[in-house]
Amino acid sequence: MPQVAITMPQLGESIAEATIVKFLVQPGDTVEVDQEIIEVETNKATMGVTTLCGGTITTFHVEEGVSYAVGTQLGIIEATEEEVQATGVSPIDSNTAAPEKNEQELIERTLSHGDNPAIAQQSQMDVPDSISIQPNVQGLPVPVGTKGANYISPRMRARMDELGLHAADISAIQGNGAGGRVTIEDLEAFLVGIEEWPKSKASPMRLAVADAMRRSWTRPLATVGMPVVLDKVLAHRREQNPKPGLTLYILRAFALALKEDPTSAGYLIGENIVHPKAFDIGVAVQVADGVVVPVIRNADAKTVPQLSAEYAELVEKARERKLGKETFEKGIATVTNFGTFGLVSGTPIPLPNETLILGLGAGVKKPVWSDEANVFIPVTTCELVITFDHRVVDGGGAGMLLQKIRDYLQQPEKL
Repeated sequence: MPQVAITMPQLGESIAEATIVKFLVQPGDTVEVDQEIIEVETNKATMGVTTLCGGTITTFHVEEGVSYAVGTQLGIIEATEEEVQATGVSPIDSNTAAPEKNEQELIERTLSHGDNPAIAQQSQMDVPDSISIQPNVQGLPVPVGTKGANYISPRMRARMDELGLHAADISAIQGNGAGGRVTIEDLEAFLVGIEEWPKSKASPMRLAVADAMRRSWTRPLATVGMPVVLDKVLAHRREQNPKPGLTLYILRAFALALKEDPTSAGYLIGENIVHPKAFDIGVAVQVADGVVVPVIRNADAKTVPQLSAEYAELVEKARERKLGKETFEKGIATVTNFGTFGLVSGTPIPLPNETLILGLGAGVKKPVWSDEANVFIPVTTCELVITFDHRVVDGGGAGMLLQKIRDYLQQPEKL
């Protein structure tokens, strides 16, 4: 009689696994289509696994109290030919109905490692040549809804390692494998297709930036913005000799705001938020083939005039590639002035070791209504945007941080 796999369903958009709480039926029991047979628990709720067809429970491959990835084969239902045809389910081959324990563990480990290179390498070393990965229509636990490069098989990952490729490098490839995943054949066809395209060698600087951004984007990042009036800052700047850059006013206000609320610059490690020990702020400096971020130490304790000389020296050394390693380490946040390129807004990305990055857009003259004078008056505003790790900071917290920065900028003589 045909055998139909019982698999862990996709129980929610962001749920990758569930824990077996209780079996509601036992091997040998007769079940109907859509009958709840296993109670499982996710990180959000307790739910039930239901049957795709009626029949007799042959066996369960899983245990109570253990977590299994979406798509994992949980057991087998023996159904009649008529039931299979009526429900439209796909029976599995009897030779693959009950995976061996070591193969089952391998599949589950492969599904759970995601993009972790260390675990991925372990998976590659552990894969026996004899294991044959079958399409998910025959029972392979490929996560439901997986598209493109989201799921990478051990064989595919090994080939990517040979070529020095990352998951992001193959995201543009249309996958033709089970669940829409990219196969080695898809990859090789893509590489052949671009063989004759013009190419240029990426510089070490460009590769370093790419690596940092790729690692940073593994976190849930969000961006919010707020217009800020700059007239008082610009008036104060005109009175200084030498005139400090606008970036320094922003940096100083940023450091003071973070000192008031150090949790915003905290870093999530496990179940703890590690707060900053010092308020060291990086400044993004554009160089010929990328961006470097030297760090100004204890920015909260230095006035704008005091920061000016240090900043000028750092920028000069950065552009001459003479910065020492110590100038890059352990910043808690970064300021980037993309307004120098005429950009009024943007979504900067923080470095992997930082939770925040503050971006400054170009100044724009615009009319603002004055209730006191009962007329429109011209003011210079710029857009301040902040990108943050949403695990640590929420939109409201980021908004309040921007408000504090805005308030400090209205009192430039205190900066």
